[in-house]
Amino acid sequence: MGSEGPKSVVINVTGFKKFQGVAENPTEIIVNNLKTYVEKRGLPSGLTLGSCTILETAGDGASPALYKAMESGISKTDSNTNDQVVWLHLGVNSGAMKFAIERQAVNEATFRCPDEFGWQPQQFPIIEADGEISRARETSCSIDAILKILKKKGFDVAVSDDAGRFVCNYVYYHSLRFAEEKGHKSLFVHVPLFSRIDEETQMRFVASLLQALAATC
Repeated sequence: MGSEGPKSVVINVTGFKKFQGVAENPTEIIVNNLKTYVEKRGLPSGLTLGSCTILETAGDGASPALYKAMESGISKTDSNTNDQVVWLHLGVNSGAMKFAIERQAVNEATFRCPDEFGWQPQQFPIIEADGEISRARETSCSIDAILKILKKKGFDVAVSDDAGRFVCNYVYYHSLRFAEEKGHKSLFVHVPLFSRIDEETQMRFVASLLQALAATC
């Protein structure tokens, strides 16, 4: 049965809670409202919005919750081996004026300030078994094709090769490694504050991003 019909795509989405300097994280609001938003608008055939999870803005102390979310994403879809599972992680870049699709994450945690659990690593390998902190993992998503779709819809978006060295990069690196092991895909996208791009536009962007991911898997 697995080879019959088109592959269906299940996209699990995460956002973050507040953190130092960002009292209201737009990704928490986006992810909390996403299911209701897409239910009203509808999704293309074959695309399912899976779990929507809000993570603490923390590295090592919050990683068990990240893995629990990712493992639960598997258990909900493993009954259908034809599903392509995608993990979409949203984070805020408070200095950004546009959306940024992150191509890669690096095996380095150098936090500019303590995370929400008080951890502040410097030049710390995210996964020691991966070796050097210079090691990078790239997404297997078709980001150039995704970029083209989103630009055609009028969104101000670019591809980035640097997700920073803070919690966003930390989560992305773990997710890329997990996705590679499980045969999934993972993508991280940075969004601006709502004061730069308003909430309705950001909701439309994320809904369009879901469709672009499904169309390019």
